[in-house]
Amino acid sequence: MFRSHVMICGGTGCTSSGSDKVADAFTKGIVDAGLENEVNVVRTGCFGLCALGPIVIIYPEGTFYSRVTPDDVPEIVNEHLLKGRVVDRLVYNETSTGEEVKSLEDTDFYRKQKRVALRNCGRINPENIDEYIAFDGYTALGKVLTEMTPQQVIDTITASGLRGRGGAGFPTGRKWAFAAANEADQKYVCCNADEGDPGAFMDRSILEGDPHVVLEAMAIAGYAIGSNQGYIYVRAEYPIAIKRLRIAIDQARDYGMLGKNIFDTGFDFDIDLKLGAGAFVCGEETALMTSIEGKRGEPRPRPPFPAVKGLWEKPTILNNVETWANIPQIINNGPEWFNTMGTEKSKGTKVFALGGKIRNTGLVEVPMGTTLREVVEEIGGGVPNGKKFKAAQTGGPSGGCIPAEHLDIPIDYDNLTSIGSMMGSGGLIVMDEDNCMVDIAKFFLSFTVDESCGKCTPCRIGTKRLYEMLEKITSGNAELEDIDRMEELCRHIQKNSLCALGQTAPNPVISTLRYFRDEYIAHVVDKRCPAGVCKDLLQYVIDPAKCKGCTKCARNCPVGAISGTVKEPHVIDSSKCIKCGACMENCSFGAISKK
Repeated sequence: MFRSHVMICGGTGCTSSGSDKVADAFTKGIVDAGLENEVNVVRTGCFGLCALGPIVIIYPEGTFYSRVTPDDVPEIVNEHLLKGRVVDRLVYNETSTGEEVKSLEDTDFYRKQKRVALRNCGRINPENIDEYIAFDGYTALGKVLTEMTPQQVIDTITASGLRGRGGAGFPTGRKWAFAAANEADQKYVCCNADEGDPGAFMDRSILEGDPHVVLEAMAIAGYAIGSNQGYIYVRAEYPIAIKRLRIAIDQARDYGMLGKNIFDTGFDFDIDLKLGAGAFVCGEETALMTSIEGKRGEPRPRPPFPAVKGLWEKPTILNNVETWANIPQIINNGPEWFNTMGTEKSKGTKVFALGGKIRNTGLVEVPMGTTLREVVEEIGGGVPNGKKFKAAQTGGPSGGCIPAEHLDIPIDYDNLTSIGSMMGSGGLIVMDEDNCMVDIAKFFLSFTVDESCGKCTPCRIGTKRLYEMLEKITSGNAELEDIDRMEELCRHIQKNSLCALGQTAPNPVISTLRYFRDEYIAHVVDKRCPAGVCKDLLQYVIDPAKCKGCTKCARNCPVGAISGTVKEPHVIDSSKCIKCGACMENCSFGAISKK
C-alpha cells in the first residue's frame, strides 16, 4: 500500500514536452531516497491542461505541479515526498489572475467541467487493466451479460438520449436498433478513431488515457446487436494510442473480457485493430469500412446504410471513440442519470479540443448547453494579450465560424446548426481580431482540397475552384461578382457531393460570408485586408514622427527595400518589399506598421 501516488501525464502533449524523462527522474529519485515502497509513480492519460505540460499531480494531497522538468524532480522528492512541504515555485498559477492554485480541481479550467467520457483520463494507469477494474471497469459488461436482454440494452441507450459524438449527432440507440433488427449470419461493431479534423485530439486522448472503456463498450454493443467481431480503425499517426490499445486488448483477452464465453455466458466477442494511413475521408463511415476491407478509402452512396449493409455488406454499427466512452456509465448509472445532463435534445456532455487564441489550451468536457462564453472566457481563460474575441470555429473543415454576437449561445447540436455551424467531433478553435476570416476560410478549403478522395466531381473539382476564388480575393484580383459566383458554387457542392465531407466542405466559406461579408468586400473593393494578414494586400509604412533613424530596419531587410540616413526617418520602397515583416519585428520604437 503506497502513501503517495505521483501521477505524471503520459498523453501525447506532455510526452512531447518530456514527461517520460520526468517520470524516469521520479522513479530514480524515489529509489535513491529509499521511498520505493511508499511512493508509486504512475504514467496516466491527459489531464486536459495541455499547454502546461509536463503536468505532475501528487496524491493524496492533489498538489498540481506544472511545466515540471527532470531538474525539478530532486526538489519535489526531497521537499514534498520526504518532508511534506509543497514546492511553491512549481505550483500552477491561474493564467488570468496569477492566483496560486494547489489542486487541479480548484482551477478555473476544471470548475465548470463534468468529466464523463474523460473520467479516467489522468486518474488511472491506462496500461493496467486492474486499475480500470478498480474504478468499476467491465462492471457494465458483466451487468449486461448476466442481467439484461439485448433489447433491454438497446432500450437503455435509446432512453439515455445519447447522440453520436462524431459529428452528425445521430441517436445511438436508434442506430443499434436498426442493426439488431437485421437478420444476418455475421454482424460487425466498429470504432471510428480516425480523428482527422485540424486541431482535434479528443478521441486520441481517450484512447491514450482509458482504452479499456472503448473495448467494454464495443462488447456491450456486440451483445446488443448480435455481433461477435469488432474493429477499431485508428490512424497510424497515433503511436501512443495504438500501443495502449494493443496492451488493453491483450489484457482483456487474458482476463476473459474479450474472446470466447465471456463471463461464462456463452457470449463471444473479439476486437482487432486496423491502422489508417491518415486520409481525412476515412472518417466518413462508408469510406472507413471500405478501407478496413483493404480497398481504397472512398465513400459509397447511401442507402443502403451500414446498419443494413456495412462492412463486407453485413449489418454494421459504427460509433466514434467519445460515443463509446459514454456507454458503460449509462449502463451502470441508468439512462435517467445521463438525462440529468445537457439540454432537451442534446443529452450528456461534450468533449472539446480547445485551441487557437486562448490562454488555456487543452481538453475540455462540459455539459451540453454550456454557453460558448463560459467555455472561452471562464474555462479557457479568455483571449490573451488584451485582444478581442472575434470568432470560434467548431466542426473543423466541415463546420463554421461563430461570431462574437453569438458568444452566449448554449452549445448543443441544434443551436449550432441554427447559426450555420455544427458540433462536429469537437474541435474548437478560437480567433481574435488579428485573424482574417477570408484567410481562415481559405485555410480550411486548402485542407479539404488536399483531402478530397476525388471520387465525385462536385467535391474533387468544386472545392478546387472554390479555393481558387478565395485565392483571387486574398490576392486583390477579385471583383464583387466573384463573391456571388462563390456562393452559387457553395450551394452546388453542398447539394451534389457524394458524402457528408463534400457536402459540408463549403461551410467555412458560407459561415464567414454570413457573418464577415464586410471583410470579403474590403478585400475586393478596397484591396485591403482589415486584419493585416493577406500578404498581397499588405503595405508596411514607417511613421516619420516615430522613426529615430537607427537603421536597424534597413539592416534586417533581406531585399534592401528600406532606405534612409542615420538619425533621419527611413522609407520603405513598396515595389521592392516582400512583406516578410522583418522590419516591424526589429523596430525598437514602434515606428513601423502594416495597413
